[in-house]
Amino acid sequence: MLKIHQIFIIKFLVLFVGTLFVTSLISYIALKSIIIDHNENHLENAIILMELDLEKVDDLDAYASNVNKSTELRVTIIDDDGVVIAESSAEKSTMDNHGSRYEIMQANKDKFSHITRYSKTLKVDFLYVAKKFSYKDKKIYIRLSMSLAQVMSDFYSLWSKLFLVFLIVVVLAFYISKRMSARIVYDIEQITVFLDEISNKNYNAIIKTKYFYEFLQISLMLKNLVKKLSSRDKQKRKYTAKLRLMNKQRNDILSAISHEFKNPVASIIGYAQTLQEDPDISPKIREKFLSKISSNGDKISQMLDRLALSVKLENEDLKLETKRFNMKTLCEEVVSNLSLKYRNREIILEASNTMLEADKTMIELVLINLVDNALKYSEMDVKVILKDDVLSVIDKGIGIQEEHLDKVTAKFYRVKKNTWDNSMGIGLAMVSYILKMHNSNLEIKSKFAEGSVFSFSIKEMLKK
Repeated sequence: MLKIHQIFIIKFLVLFVGTLFVTSLISYIALKSIIIDHNENHLENAIILMELDLEKVDDLDAYASNVNKSTELRVTIIDDDGVVIAESSAEKSTMDNHGSRYEIMQANKDKFSHITRYSKTLKVDFLYVAKKFSYKDKKIYIRLSMSLAQVMSDFYSLWSKLFLVFLIVVVLAFYISKRMSARIVYDIEQITVFLDEISNKNYNAIIKTKYFYEFLQISLMLKNLVKKLSSRDKQKRKYTAKLRLMNKQRNDILSAISHEFKNPVASIIGYAQTLQEDPDISPKIREKFLSKISSNGDKISQMLDRLALSVKLENEDLKLETKRFNMKTLCEEVVSNLSLKYRNREIILEASNTMLEADKTMIELVLINLVDNALKYSEMDVKVILKDDVLSVIDKGIGIQEEHLDKVTAKFYRVKKNTWDNSMGIGLAMVSYILKMHNSNLEIKSKFAEGSVFSFSIKEMLKK
């Protein structure tokens, strides 16, 4: 298979040589026609001059011979019957009757007749021009002719000079095309090397095309493509790293789930076995054990509900069911329920009646998570304040270190990886997602070892 620069040279030379051939053919036909037309006019003018002297001539043979010597033109004079009566270049007695010759017959119709024909007498091509005259009350024809051998010799001489010029141009064109081919090869090699570097993921490779605008355009397009490939490769690496981190977090969570399920399951089994093995156990202890079994069953049920909710959160499949409710009342219910769980802790509520239009169950889940976290990670009182369309949960606990602030709302992220709090690492992620569904955002302000403030706006949820 030929290379592009070889194809370029071959095509260029074929086109140029073809153009030379066609040009030569056209120039041959055109120049020949021009030369013949010029000589026809020359012969016509010579005949007109002879007509002026014809009445003074008595010896036509001598006159034909003199004209031939002066002009090198062949002179033939023919009578009305077609008999040659004077000839400057041949023996007239040996010549055929010319009455049927084209130029003689045509001279009867036109002022001048012209024809190019091969002369059997002189064995060469001749240009003939004839005209009919009146000489001493007789009709005669004067025919002048000239050999085309010299004319064509002059033409071939001219054409050979033109051919030499064309040959020089062909050599020059070959040299120029070879230079252009070398430049094409250079630009193509630059692009090839660049593509090879990119295939090896060297996105910092440099491409420098020098000579052709089209290759420059290709190089610019390749650079843009490389930028996109580099960006996608970075995104791919980040996504892969993120998947690895998520898988690690999920493995940690599964380990924690397994660990956390063991405690209530072991409790249930232990209490159940005790009841089975001691049928005479006192009713009071039986009631206590059954209560423990029920409590641990509820704990497992809640953990399973959390797990199902995390799947919905992962698939972004939560749907809102909005209704009108009083935010203060909802806060009171959450505070009351969590007070039973944390009997030795105080939850301070500061709120006024505020009607909302939102998904009550989801907002309740937000409140439970925020207040439960505040109670879990602090030992002092927790405040729940609803003021100026903003609900805040304030604690004086361990706080969150600055490097964790942007991550605590991520799915499956836990600040202390070895701690399990039944939230499966989705508590704040779920809160953030639910608030976004209600056109709100979770804001976190925290100082390590001083405490945290978790707040969100309810302005978009107000019932006007």
